[in-house]
Amino acid sequence: MTLQNILSQISDKNTKLGDIREIAKQINKDHLLAMELWSTKQFFARQLAILIFDKKHLTEDLIDKLVADINQHNEKEKLQLIDWLMANQLTKDKKTISLLDSWENSTFSLQRRVFWYHKARLRWMGQIQPDSEKLLSTIEKQIEHEEPEVQWAMNFTAAWIGVFEGLLRNRCIALGERTELYKGQMVSKGCTPDYLPEFIAIESKKRNL
Repeated sequence: MTLQNILSQISDKNTKLGDIREIAKQINKDHLLAMELWSTKQFFARQLAILIFDKKHLTEDLIDKLVADINQHNEKEKLQLIDWLMANQLTKDKKTISLLDSWENSTFSLQRRVFWYHKARLRWMGQIQPDSEKLLSTIEKQIEHEEPEVQWAMNFTAAWIGVFEGLLRNRCIALGERTELYKGQMVSKGCTPDYLPEFIAIESKKRNL
């Protein structure tokens, strides 16, 4: 499958993730092709590239370059791309997990977002972690001074700490009441608001916690 053939299939603005996943399934892993797709700077091409990167070639320098490139996209696209990179590559290998665990104080706000989103995802999947109190203390001190994309991920981490760890729940609720982040947020039917007191109440009730 040639680069031009692929680009012709994903050039429509109505291209869906399912279409990209299907093409990725046909290609499997092809790092050189992924780099060619990435170099086009096109959003859908970069989504596909993320799926077919060979993790053996994802060095720290290359990942830093990918993050810097992602930061050039508009707000919606850059958050989709960085979260896609995290979910499909960075959390799939011990080497890259170790790398993203070092990003708490990165100069790239998108890398700090990944650090916190990863911590949230571990808890979301029911994996209680030993560092929750330490992370919550950091969130309490820093969340109001962070970039919006990082704030959301920190808030999401505090939300799942509050759901699964009863001893820390009141602190997480109090954090939401103090910051008022996402208070009054309107969400689609079936979705949970990000405002911590509401999120923790709803998700805890679902799990009888």
